[in-house]
Amino acid sequence: MVAPDTKVTAAFVVLSLLLWLLAGQFTDSSWILLGILLGVGVVVPTLVNEVRSR
Repeated sequence: MVAPDTKVTAAFVVLSLLLWLLAGQFTDSSWILLGILLGVGVVVPTLVNEVRSR
């Protein structure tokens, strides 16, 4: 069985990749693209999992 936290993280990683690809069509700023990858792919799922575990 896959843990619920892993499912949440995987979903946000996929979402971050899609948003990264979409944002790449509109901007050339590597800082914005990096922020999308790290923000949506790492920070948001970590926060969601922390709130769910309380």
